[in-house]
Amino acid sequence: MKLATLKQGSRDGRLAVVSRDLTRYVLPDILTLQNALDDWATAEPQLKAVYDDLNANPSKGDAFDPEKCHSPLPRSYQWADGSAYLNHVELVRKARNSEVPESFYDDPLMYQGGSDSFIGPRDEVLARPEWGIDFEAEVVVVSDDLKQGATPEEAAKAIRLIMLVNDVSLRNLIPAELAKGFGFFQSKPASAFSPVAVTPDELGDAWQDSKVHLPLRVTLNDKLFGCPNAGQDMTFDFGQLVAHVTKTRDVCAGTMIGSGTVSNKQGNLWGSSVEHGGVGYCCLAEVRMYETIETGKPQTEFMQHGDVVEVEMLDKEGNNIFGTIINRVNTKY
Repeated sequence: MKLATLKQGSRDGRLAVVSRDLTRYVLPDILTLQNALDDWATAEPQLKAVYDDLNANPSKGDAFDPEKCHSPLPRSYQWADGSAYLNHVELVRKARNSEVPESFYDDPLMYQGGSDSFIGPRDEVLARPEWGIDFEAEVVVVSDDLKQGATPEEAAKAIRLIMLVNDVSLRNLIPAELAKGFGFFQSKPASAFSPVAVTPDELGDAWQDSKVHLPLRVTLNDKLFGCPNAGQDMTFDFGQLVAHVTKTRDVCAGTMIGSGTVSNKQGNLWGSSVEHGGVGYCCLAEVRMYETIETGKPQTEFMQHGDVVEVEMLDKEGNNIFGTIINRVNTKY
């Protein structure tokens, strides 16, 4: 299934069932996505029947417009973001001339982000240029209820939905916050999620071993920035990431767990790398790390007023799976 939330009704929006080709939608009896997740065993077959009927009848439904969408969950009980692609971590450490601790290869990095309010997939990012505005393109899963101490296998079975995220980072605010010893807060503003969330079966054989084995495509100001494969170089799969959260607590239905910035080892510099076989990047910080390693200092600037980032994922036939996140930076709000 493909599910979206329209900007109508309440702050939690109105749940919509979207056609597989992302052209049409209908409103089911279930009002919000969180309502559906709270009783997925009952809601899932009802929504699936609506979805199948919508796809079988091209004349049904209204035109789907991502501009009118919230993030699929406009707010969530929990949003936790991991760092499953250790190539990204290794680059950060290398740029600082420091080693990656051995524990990083056995125990996932994760922080708890703000989840009381997300921005929509087509909303502006409001931030000051001196804060070092960056995007981070990632894959996200949404979990059902899980008890404390769930195994990775149990956690994998509890994954109900998959979506994409632009996890906005304010890089110049991060060092001072981390120096305090309490982690990210102001440096991690509201994130933007893809127009639709999909059930794992929509990905077919691209969903294997609790990973999405497809390229994540990122465009910056209409220029291809990166297309690394989300299933490659992922040290911790989503079953492991969700289970990590349950070590000391129960997990509530609607909990969102991110993969961290998708990163493949054959990065190369953007601008020429993608056209010459490199996979590019999913954040500006990573290309700046390569520049620092190679030349001693970064040349690429962080995002400025009017810059636009786009994040999407295409299936093997070239069809857009989740819709496209398109966020423009506004530094003059």
